[in-house]
Amino acid sequence: MKTHKLDVYLNQILVGQLSIDSYGDMTFIYNEVYLENENNLPLSLSLPLQKTAYSAKQCHPFFNGLLPEAHLRISIARQLGISGKNDFALLAAIGGECAGAVSLLPESLSPSSLQPDYHLIDDNAVLNILQTMRQKPMLAGEDGIRLSLAGAQDKLAVALIDGHIAIPMNGAPSTHILKPINRNYPSLIENECFCLGLARKIGLNTAEASMHKADDTAYLLVKRYDRVKTEKGIQRLHQEDFCQAMGINSEMKYQREGGPGISDCFQLVRASSSIPVVDIKQLLQGVLFNLIIGNNDAHGKNFSFIYKGQQTRLAPFYDLISTVYYPNLATKMAMKMGNKYDFDGLFPRHIVQMAEEAMLSAALVRKEAQKLISKIQTHIAESPFTATILQRAEKLSQRLQTYSE
Repeated sequence: MKTHKLDVYLNQILVGQLSIDSYGDMTFIYNEVYLENENNLPLSLSLPLQKTAYSAKQCHPFFNGLLPEAHLRISIARQLGISGKNDFALLAAIGGECAGAVSLLPESLSPSSLQPDYHLIDDNAVLNILQTMRQKPMLAGEDGIRLSLAGAQDKLAVALIDGHIAIPMNGAPSTHILKPINRNYPSLIENECFCLGLARKIGLNTAEASMHKADDTAYLLVKRYDRVKTEKGIQRLHQEDFCQAMGINSEMKYQREGGPGISDCFQLVRASSSIPVVDIKQLLQGVLFNLIIGNNDAHGKNFSFIYKGQQTRLAPFYDLISTVYYPNLATKMAMKMGNKYDFDGLFPRHIVQMAEEAMLSAALVRKEAQKLISKIQTHIAESPFTATILQRAEKLSQRLQTYSE
């Protein structure tokens, strides 16, 4: 039986090997040398360090979680002439620069054998990328470019070098994520930039984002929190989203499809964070902020851990969008609050139920919600999304005022 293999690295260190047999079954096994150092990180909380190999069922959620989803995945596979269902082939083609510190390389290559570089591009080239991104997502198939980002929205990993956009080549790390205008929802990137900025303004830990233009075409740049600049250049920090950490496939990221719920997220943070008291409070703020602004797409892949040395911490929030601004998008929340998926049917008893399930004080949750509402009402700037957010915040505030212990 023929087996194909990819070496899996965290930065420059060989972690293990991903294999696929002729039946299409993947396995992952840690490198023996890597296992000898007990201080080494596991690739994922769902893949603890061990000598025996992990089966396809066990390792699929993590590796699948590195790849694009939906139309992006299909388009990339078509561009490359491979099956959209073949995770291994996709990782072999585009898995050089992924979320976190992961890179996958053929056995014949190592990070030290590559010649990382950046291809600086001007505004005309940026404009061309923006205009053709849907037809050629992530520049898949171009020589020296192996970029992968999870999610279903069009995006591209880029580097900002002295204020100029550059394409990472031959395994070079990116620094930012570039998002073009969504043709179905043209204001989506402006919405995301506004909500991320609002969250930062009121004290939440979020990714930094800014709007830019190439000619007259707008795009969003989101600074990667899993990349840091050092004297040695740009360094990758490892990270994984909550679905990966729990061993849940990307296709099941929504709670109603079997994905994680709010209580699962709090349980994960409580069990895994190096400073759970701080991260539990931050997670609560993130959950409540999403509720207030009407982000119904806050699923398990929109929360992550970041790994710094031996520290496991809740990552900055990202993908904060007021989805309720768009009437034809889903009205049900990605995670239910108590036993309710819809905001209109949400009352204090459901928030109490959520608090109890998450092992939180209901009074604390109510207090934190009112505090966030007050901060939003005070600090929110004028925008196309302001009225929608304030209206929802006021509704929630009125409902919370009827709550009594």
